[in-house]
Amino acid sequence: MNTPSSTESVKSNLGEAGSHLKQAAHDAGDAVRGAASAASEELKLGRANVKGDLADSALSGLGAIEDLGQAGREQLDQVMDKSRDLVDSAADLIRERPLASFGVAFAAGWIIAKLARSR
Repeated sequence: MNTPSSTESVKSNLGEAGSHLKQAAHDAGDAVRGAASAASEELKLGRANVKGDLADSALSGLGAIEDLGQAGREQLDQVMDKSRDLVDSAADLIRERPLASFGVAFAAGWIIAKLARSR
């Protein structure tokens, strides 16, 4: 029987170990490339989601600005209605009591003139 020598056995085992290490390195490289590819795809998907969310936010902001303009117009209309009511009430009061209205207007003018001169 021809048994391999210890040296040949060591060489054979080292060669086999080298083959397994080479295969392990190749598999590790494939795993890293696969992970990088998966991470890249996740980043692309995440970027797309962020862009979509930002676009939705911008549209909602524009809608709020439009609503704000409409709310401002409504508030202005209410203030104008109240001022018309106030002017109408003052006109009615002047018609009902013209002498008292003249006296109040004269007194208010005199007070304003005094305050203006004192400064």
